[in-house]
Amino acid sequence: MSGRDDFESFVAARRGALLKSAYLLTGSHADAEDLVQTTLIKVVPKWSRIADHPEPYVRRVLARESINRWRRRRWREVSTAVLPDSPVGADDGSERDILRAALLKLSPRQRAVVVLRYYEDLTERETAARLGLSLGTVKSYAREGLARLRTTLPIDDLSGPQRSFS
Repeated sequence: MSGRDDFESFVAARRGALLKSAYLLTGSHADAEDLVQTTLIKVVPKWSRIADHPEPYVRRVLARESINRWRRRRWREVSTAVLPDSPVGADDGSERDILRAALLKLSPRQRAVVVLRYYEDLTERETAARLGLSLGTVKSYAREGLARLRTTLPIDDLSGPQRSFS
């Protein structure tokens, strides 16, 4: 097996785990995907040296790159003169209960697709394979499920901070 094939096999096998770790580091799916992509780009030139046992090196690059990204973004934070009345993101468990109740209003297949796509962070293809559905069906269930969640979940004040159900 060539070095390229070996690298592609590693990425195929470990991408999901790397994305979950990156999500925990960044708190955002989009940032997690960017972080994994940046990490893999930095690992490629070293692949011949680390190919026998790449996981620790890749994880180390992932963590370091996450810190570097945070440092680059830190200067963009904006101070405010007025603090909100209540802390943003304060969670007494009620938001989870609201989300759970909203998810239970979805059909079982819609719920499975939404949870696998947006909680387990699987791709559309991985979700389709895991549920034995076509890719188009997964896309439809995700779109319909999210639309229903948007109408089901309460939004108290559209001008204030958005609720986070993570």
